[in-house]
Amino acid sequence: MEVPQNIQHQLTQFQQLQQQAQAISMQKQTVEVQIQETQKALEELKKADDEADVYKSAGNLLVKVDKTEINTELEDKVETLKLREKTISRQEERVMSKLQEMQASLQEAMQGAGITPGM
Repeated sequence: MEVPQNIQHQLTQFQQLQQQAQAISMQKQTVEVQIQETQKALEELKKADDEADVYKSAGNLLVKVDKTEINTELEDKVETLKLREKTISRQEERVMSKLQEMQASLQEAMQGAGITPGM
């Protein structure tokens, strides 16, 4: 049985949206890992003595930095990453909602055409 063109078009859009959802999920995981790593660095920085030498990586180099300045830099980075995480989460919610709508619409269209959905 040949799948009607309008349903093929919907299937293509659905698959593209699934790929977009996967990409968003991967972005979210990356940001979550960056938040964890930055928070871990902040914890280690708090354990260090105030007079301890602190270095940060800059490409292939380690550069000596002021503990207070790097602490502020890391806190700002966590704040920025958390905002990015919230934005990605909202984007993920919208895409997942759209996917559910499209899946229901596709199932209805396929049943109307006498096709058994295999999603």
